Amino acid sequence: MEKNLSQAVEKTKDILHADGFLKYLTLENIVRISASIISVVVFYALFRFIKKTIQTKTHLNLEKNTAVLASKTANYIFYILMAMYILGLFGVNLKALWGAAGVAGIAVGFAAQTSVSNFISGLFVLGEKSMKIGDVITVSGTTGTVESAGLLSVKIRTQDNLLVRIPNSSMINSVLTNHSTYKTTRYTFEVQVSYEADLASAMQKIKEIAEDSPLVLKSPAPQIFYDSLGGSLKLKLSVWLKNCDIISVKNFIYTEIVRRFRQENIKFL
Repeated sequence: MEKNLSQAVEKTKDILHADGFLKYLTLENIVRISASIISVVVFYALFRFIKKTIQTKTHLNLEKNTAVLASKTANYIFYILMAMYILGLFGVNLKALWGAAGVAGIAVGFAAQTSVSNFISGLFVLGEKSMKIGDVITVSGTTGTVESAGLLSVKIRTQDNLLVRIPNSSMINSVLTNHSTYKTTRYTFEVQVSYEADLASAMQKIKEIAEDSPLVLKSPAPQIFYDSLGGSLKLKLSVWLKNCDIISVKNFIYTEIVRRFRQENIKFL
């Protein structure tokens, strides 16, 4: 074992004293390496300060998903610039590098058309500001809360606590419904009653129910109207309410309609 260890040490010495390594380890290269390390440390400290300042300003003035995107973009720009700076210190021909990157980019572009499409679509999605993190949206029949919005996809959490990833190209090409853009919404109840019922009494009861609900907004005022004739008479009640109160209002209105109609012997169909 000692013999093997001794051989390994001797081999390491030979490598360290190899002409190629010693040729590379010149004063000029040492200076370049030292300058690179110092530059990276200084630029990184400056970058962290600028990034923190930008994050503070963007979080105050921009939506959360836009601020996250700005932070990621700043990271990418910093790393690219630092890589180019270090390569330039060692005399790497950046023009040739960009030429090679361009050829490779074309090949990769053909192989990743979907990702490119999602990337471009992501710019439009974020630029339109049709949603933000925390909003409840519906896209292609899927409803959930926006968890994150990136350049390739939007991730939403459904009411069943499932994570759904929607590509940005689908976001652009589909109808997007944002349930959180406005604080209030209108909900319409439909009640079908018999022609033999006291219609005036039915409308009065429905109006009283809307007025008695503490969560129904007084302005705009509730509206009760006849909608259509057919096998039954269709009445509709339209009320305005806060988005967060929709379940409570539905439970109250439907329960009270059934209870009061039974009291007045008003028949449903």
